[in-house]
Amino acid sequence: MFNYQDTLHKLNDLLPLSEKLNFVHGVLRDRFDYIDRIAVTLYDEKTDTLKTFIQSSDGENPMQQYEAKLSEVPLLQEIINQGRPRVVNNLLSIGGTGKLHTQRLVEKGYASSYTMPMSINGSFFGFIFFNSFMEEVLDEEVLHYLDLIGHLISLTVINDLTNIRTLLAAVKTARDMTHQRDLETGTHLDRMAHYSRLIATEIAKERGLSDEFIENVYLFSPLHDIGKIGIPDKILLKPGKLDEEEFEVMKSHAVKGREIIDTMLQEFGLDGLDHIDILRNIAAYHHEAVNGSGYPEGLKDQEIPLESKIIAVADIFDALTSSRPYKEAWDNEVAFNTLRELAGKQLDASCVEALLSNHEKISEIQDKFGEDRFG
Repeated sequence: MFNYQDTLHKLNDLLPLSEKLNFVHGVLRDRFDYIDRIAVTLYDEKTDTLKTFIQSSDGENPMQQYEAKLSEVPLLQEIINQGRPRVVNNLLSIGGTGKLHTQRLVEKGYASSYTMPMSINGSFFGFIFFNSFMEEVLDEEVLHYLDLIGHLISLTVINDLTNIRTLLAAVKTARDMTHQRDLETGTHLDRMAHYSRLIATEIAKERGLSDEFIENVYLFSPLHDIGKIGIPDKILLKPGKLDEEEFEVMKSHAVKGREIIDTMLQEFGLDGLDHIDILRNIAAYHHEAVNGSGYPEGLKDQEIPLESKIIAVADIFDALTSSRPYKEAWDNEVAFNTLRELAGKQLDASCVEALLSNHEKISEIQDKFGEDRFG
């Protein structure tokens, strides 16, 4: 009676999305062994950016840490406009119209491609790509199965991202109710998230970071100061410098942040979220310093999680270059010099260098997410 095993049983397990994708790919290849790659990209509507997320293949990933403006990729735009997937049984046939991402696939030997758009509540949020090293293999039978697998992958991704967005929305509501918005505007959190992604992408090759890790750092970075919800307004909103006793209370926000996140995860039933320790580490350790002078635990260098080091650089840079009731915004060059002085002492040197080597992208982020008088 119980001799049969559900083919897709592992999707019920608490596994990272990348492992679930690898599992689904294995099931698909049992029937169509020439489907050599599955990849998922996500779309950021605020910046019109497509970015690589997770992929499964036997060989090297041709598109790691890749992003592009959707408006600059007409073939992918057309998929959205048509509301239908795209079948290409010979990638060479579309020549240079696919731009860099198609060129990379062809260079790695991929010959055919099936591209499905993903939507949630009618809104586009990314693509799924199925690729093969063989030409002319995407017939009606294969496409029927790819449709089923594609929608299964889409629902799995939606489920995970929806959980994260639920948590983010709950935190934003709590922050607004406790006046945290007065110190950290929405644009500050947008800039921080994009600075964090920029740093993580820049050091990805050196540190062996996956696109999934980078995306989670980007998504979780706005939660870094959630612990300030538990700080009294007379300290949190004080316009001048805190005295020693007040600063000790302020420092407790790092521990409070970890506690709040653990409570929220439990209350929302989200304990099994992928890479949840990234979120915990961001909240708890973003004020640690590589020389051991930080808080709450006085961790040193390698003891500090990488995601916390990334957030620290992004947070300090945006704090320096933003206006506050008690200070004017610093010029970028002045802030850059300050970061250089802090590198290797308070901040991770490679994370600082990663940010400083991207002046043009920093300016783009600041232009896109600048503050007005309403924050």
